[in-house]
Amino acid sequence: MTSQALHDFSTLLLHLYRLSHELPIDAFQDAALELIKPVLPFDASMWGTASTASEGIDVHTLHLHRKTPEMMMEYDNFKHLDSAAASFFGKGHGTRGFNSASWWSEPKYAPFLDYVRRYDQNNIFITMDSDPRTNFMHWFSLFRADPDAHCRPEEVSLLASLSPHMMQALALNRLMHLGRTLSPASGSQPRGSAIADLKGAIYHCDVTFVALMQEEFPGWPRQALPSSLQEHFMTEQCAYMGRHVAVSYRLEQRLLFLSVRKRCRADGLTPREHTVAELLARGDTHKDIAAILNRSPATVRNHIQSIYDKLQVGNVAGLIQELRLAG
Repeated sequence: MTSQALHDFSTLLLHLYRLSHELPIDAFQDAALELIKPVLPFDASMWGTASTASEGIDVHTLHLHRKTPEMMMEYDNFKHLDSAAASFFGKGHGTRGFNSASWWSEPKYAPFLDYVRRYDQNNIFITMDSDPRTNFMHWFSLFRADPDAHCRPEEVSLLASLSPHMMQALALNRLMHLGRTLSPASGSQPRGSAIADLKGAIYHCDVTFVALMQEEFPGWPRQALPSSLQEHFMTEQCAYMGRHVAVSYRLEQRLLFLSVRKRCRADGLTPREHTVAELLARGDTHKDIAAILNRSPATVRNHIQSIYDKLQVGNVAGLIQELRLAG
């Protein structure tokens, strides 16, 4: 690589990592792909994670760049014929470029070749990083519509150099988003955080998340969310309340941004009691609360007594401290 080429490559990477810190999660992947397009031309792309199975890849997350969801819906009918993706299985990591007509030239691949031609995938770059122990992979593909725009060896080499940075920048972008959207720890209550997908695969977790989750789920192996926790998030629109921990989440871009803390007394309040407690904490009297909630003062007094009993406090100052532990 010449000094000028090295300078250009370094400048591109600096721009890429700056984008990962500046852009929201839904915009970063498009911006990153547009950034590399001038040095590695392509017409469309898909970027995602998946696990491998005998019938092909099982997609966990997917970002489509100038492609339609219909393409992936149809792909399910042909993925068992995708020998290009299968050629990476169990290999750890790698980058390849190939011409579709040459790669899928055998008669048995005719349905798949027709599929890729209809979606203008006549020349394809694939770069993939996978874990042979878990069959989990992170990859992206670049597509060229022109049948004569073959993938040159130097372009494959360039993509091999770029792809680890693309994947790392995406991981940093998600971590930035995690830090911005989850509530920080309050007082002495430690919080852990993690990022997982809707199929339970974990992309990031900190040491506090691991420690608290292992307290709740002894023997938890860390590679995936416990099945009961994953099922809760698929069926409920609220935080998970375990025996020892409370786990809250935000769902964005088919990813779960998770925060975990130890359970505290405030978790035992009913929704109505929690509302009354919040109003007390901001300084409202029981008469003010009765008017706000359209309840009798006597009913509100009963709520307040129940709140104090559950929180094991005797005044508003103690109540505020207990609410802070719950975030």
